[in-house]
Amino acid sequence: MVSLRVKKFFRSFARMYSFLRQCRATYRRFLYGLKFVDSTAYLSGGSLISKDFCLGAYSYIGPEASIAPGVKAGNYVMFGPKVLIVGKDHLFNKPGVPTIFSGRPPSAMTVIEDDVWVGARSVIIAGVHIGRGAIVAAGAVVTRNVAEYSIVGGVPAKVIGSRFNESQRLIHDEMLRSRPQAGQFCADVEFDI
Repeated sequence: MVSLRVKKFFRSFARMYSFLRQCRATYRRFLYGLKFVDSTAYLSGGSLISKDFCLGAYSYIGPEASIAPGVKAGNYVMFGPKVLIVGKDHLFNKPGVPTIFSGRPPSAMTVIEDDVWVGARSVIIAGVHIGRGAIVAAGAVVTRNVAEYSIVGGVPAKVIGSRFNESQRLIHDEMLRSRPQAGQFCADVEFDI
């Protein structure tokens, strides 16, 4: 771990700190072989991410995430630590054939729209569609599609709330339709070195 003194030193030089963060994120995209991840996205270390993973602008992947093939995530998406996007990748209903030798079905695309927050240690089963602005509570197991702006939690995940009322959704939808930008939102955000 980098000492607190070193972190404070680099944070006192905002441009240098920003440059180092950008270099680190670029290195991780290169290390993981990610060609479809926006340059403004930040990837924490220790993750297992499929090379075909698509991730939009100003998004974040927490440490130790595991993301299977066929996942597309939009802009402003946040994945907490140890999020898993897996499953539906083994056939198990062939009598007389062990599961390990039963083969795999065609993979289903997993879509996570803009401004979704996936909490720590959540599990998303492959092929699920999570609507824009949704929140997945920490530790949830998402086995079905999630409606936009809903808050889901539990095992299996169920709707436990809504993020906005109708007038607030319209305002938020308008912001999401505009070109992604950091502006006032990311100016003060700091991630660990």
